[in-house]
Amino acid sequence: MLMVLLQGAQHFEIDGCQFEIDAGTEAACSPTVFMLNVAKDSRLRFFNDSTTPLRKVMISAPLPWLQRLFEVQDEAEKSVLRTFLSQHLANFSFEPGQHIVQSARKIMQPPPALQGELSSLYLRAQGLDLMWQSLLTMLAETKELLPSPTLMSLRYCERARDFVSGNLDRELTIGLIAREVGCSTSTLQRHFKMHFGVTVFDFIRQKRLEAARAALAQDGIPIAHAAHLAGYNNISSFTTAFRKAYGMTPSQVRAGVPRPDAQRSPQALHTPG
Repeated sequence: MLMVLLQGAQHFEIDGCQFEIDAGTEAACSPTVFMLNVAKDSRLRFFNDSTTPLRKVMISAPLPWLQRLFEVQDEAEKSVLRTFLSQHLANFSFEPGQHIVQSARKIMQPPPALQGELSSLYLRAQGLDLMWQSLLTMLAETKELLPSPTLMSLRYCERARDFVSGNLDRELTIGLIAREVGCSTSTLQRHFKMHFGVTVFDFIRQKRLEAARAALAQDGIPIAHAAHLAGYNNISSFTTAFRKAYGMTPSQVRAGVPRPDAQRSPQALHTPG
């Protein structure tokens, strides 16, 4: 079970073992990720002793899916995963970076233009990314595991990704991002592409397009404003890039027009509590 708590406190008991996770109030939020392995049928009891409204995302993953993680080659990583998944009520918590927080918010507020199977796929993609990021953090921070150079470079790249996600309104350069995460520009460029499959600049363009799409769908901002938000001076170039990325024009998203291939389906992966 994976919980991303963005606001409020969650107090519950499983088989006599109590857990308390607190992400603070709206005025002073401190998001928290809490991972818990429930290895057998258990009794669960919640305590409603917090007056702060809860903002959270809950994800559960079946053991057969998680066991595929044992296919990793690193024996130390196998040991950490095997130990965690074999212990009833094993748990791990950490303060998430901006990327995890944004993924949780995307689950809570998906683009309204997405419907049916597209909406379901969108939620699953965000959920899988949350699970992968959280397990990676556990592997990197568990004392039993000494991070390999590859894993350490991935952590640098994750910090770079979080910095970009939280600073899209700034003029972002490779030099600035590298200084913020504490590595060289050559290391950042090489390893970012290796780990995420895109260059740093492609990722910046992708995130700015996502921000523009969200603003169009949720706030109905003018297309010229959305183009500026995405870093384009030319509306035509912005429209071309937007259509290529999402299969829809900015005006269609702004008007809430569903994609032609979208089919309605009641199925959804996660529901925020």
